[in-house]
Amino acid sequence: MDFIVLGVLAGLVLYAIIIYNTLVALKHNVSKAWSNIDVLLKQRHDELPKLVDTCKEYMGYEQETLQQVMEARSKVAAAREQGDIKALGPAETQLRMGLGNLFALAEAYPDLKANDTFKHLQGRISELENSIASRREFYNESVNQNNIRIDQFPDVIIARMFNFGPRELLEFSEVETKDVNVKALFS
Repeated sequence: MDFIVLGVLAGLVLYAIIIYNTLVALKHNVSKAWSNIDVLLKQRHDELPKLVDTCKEYMGYEQETLQQVMEARSKVAAAREQGDIKALGPAETQLRMGLGNLFALAEAYPDLKANDTFKHLQGRISELENSIASRREFYNESVNQNNIRIDQFPDVIIARMFNFGPRELLEFSEVETKDVNVKALFS
């Protein structure tokens, strides 16, 4: 009888250890996913001033658009440095809208469109945008898996016991998903 009780207790302890280790792995997956996004955000952060400087040479009358891009860049950097996922979403939305407007306005400047530096930077930033979107999907999936596990029974017991908490999804505003009205930009 004592062996049965010891066996059951050993089984429960082993099960709790497995749950704990799973929760640790999920927590670290979220951190790794965030680190992947962070690297791309830093790379884009470094490329944007080059793009704006290149555009300034050609787009003398579009200073407001260039300023919006740089202000949004600063907001993204501040949110990223603070790890503030809630602030990052709106800042990213503002930056992406500004870049969309900038690229749309560039259509009116044939010399700028033909500039090799502009073409390279436009391609590089577009590539980074696609990578950020891809990594954001992986990050949100990692966060979702973490949040589900810490709410499920019996994992919730271990999660509360060891202070495993929910993580924030990285969400962008619906405004970002709308098409840029290029015609309105030239009105």
